[in-house]
Formats: sequence, structure tokens, C-alpha cells
Amino acid sequence: MIRILKYILIILLLAPGCKESPGLQPEGKVIVLMYHRITEGEATNLYERSAADFEADLMYLIDNKIRVIGFDELEEMVTSGTAPSTDCAIITFDDGDHSWFTLARPLLIRYRMGATFFLWTLMIEEDRDSFLSWEEVSLMSRYVYGKGERPFVFGSHTLYHQYLTEKKAAINDPVAFGLYLDEEFGGSKRLIEAHTPGNVTVLSLPFGDGAGDPDITEGAELNGYRFIRTSEWGAMEIGSANLMRIPSLPMLDDTPSDLIGEYLK
Repeated sequence: MIRILKYILIILLLAPGCKESPGLQPEGKVIVLMYHRITEGEATNLYERSAADFEADLMYLIDNKIRVIGFDELEEMVTSGTAPSTDCAIITFDDGDHSWFTLARPLLIRYRMGATFFLWTLMIEEDRDSFLSWEEVSLMSRYVYGKGERPFVFGSHTLYHQYLTEKKAAINDPVAFGLYLDEEFGGSKRLIEAHTPGNVTVLSLPFGDGAGDPDITEGAELNGYRFIRTSEWGAMEIGSANLMRIPSLPMLDDTPSDLIGEYLK
């Protein structure tokens, strides 16, 4: 009799129209995608990604119902302890390449997505070739979607873009290293805030160096940062997420779009 009841239960679960209990649905994860330079044609080095592949990534997010969010929404999830009902992605870019304005921005607008752009501010300040200008940064930061949403947020990739743990060892003095971080983190933050609306609260570590280092984390917090995006590979579960040590997935020249789904699994 018990065996018959088990068969009936299996048939009912597999029958058309039957749905899993909401309580059995897996909680969504969050993955941070890290780009550098976007190219019009084929990528020519590891850290470039073609515009065609970048567009394929955006289409992958849409097709797989992976919702694009920002760091503030991630913070709300972590603070409340509420995992998303679907997988989410945060799109980020490092350094400050001019292709963000000419190639990435139009595609993001086409698909109505947002992104966070981390600036190596010395290159912008010195108006280096191939980097954005402050005017372009300002224009991007003030672009608005229909309901007043600003999709393009700028964060810091520090002022000088150096290996932070090497500097820590070379300085070899906690007070002096703290002052150095004030220049790297605070100086970059002030420059960006002078050209964009709002406060800069997101930091990307150059080369991913120093992730989890207590002095570097403290230096970021003292300079007003609420998030540190690292180069450590991985996706986040909300219950165990550390906003000062956020992993990412580098989107390199040959990274398949479906690797995003593999990490979210």
C-alpha cells in the first residue's frame, strides 16, 4: 500500500501543471562581471573583449533571466539577509579606457542595463591617450533612463594603480601606510566626486592585490568606501557575502558567455 501511494505521489508531481513548492526553489546568487577594454574588432590581448562578445554576454543575461543590479541593491540584500528570487549580475569595468564611452555605453543603453566603472584617476587627470576624459566621465555619470535612474556609476581604481601589498611591505610602517592609502583611496575619490554626482563608495583593487588585508580594508572604510571589488573568482550567496571582499568573474578575450551560468550554478 505504501509503495502504491509513492507511485501516485510521483505521478502527481510529474503531471502537467504541477509546480514545485515555492519553498523548494533555490535562492538566487549574485555574480560580478569584470571587463577592461572593449574592442570594435577581434580582441588582441587577454584583457580585451570584442563588442560582439560583450553584446553576446548581455544577451546571455537576458536569455537566462539574470537580472542586472548595482552595488547599492546588493548592499540592501546583504543588510536585510534577503536573497534574490533570481540570479543577478553586476557589470563592472576597470581602468578607464575610452572604449567605455564609444562601444560599451551604447550597448548598455540599447539593452537598458547599468554598470559600474572603476577609474585609474591619474590617467584621466593627465588626459592620457586611450583613456576617457573627465568630460566623458561627467556625461556618462549624468545619463538618465526614463524614470530618473542613472545607470552608469563611477568608482575608484585608486590614484596610482599600484600593488598595495608591495607598498605596505616597502613602507613598513602602519601610520605611514595609512597616509599612503589616504592618498590612493581618498585622492581618487575626491577627483571622481568633483566630476560626477553623488558619493564614490565602490573601490576596485589594482591587480586584485590586497583582498582581505585588514589594513587595506580599514583604509578603504576610513575613506568612505562601502564596497571593495576584488579579482578573486566566484559568485556570491547573500548569506555569506562580504561587501569588503566581493569576488568577480574576469571576462577575458576568450571567456565563453555561458561561464557566467556555470559560476551561478
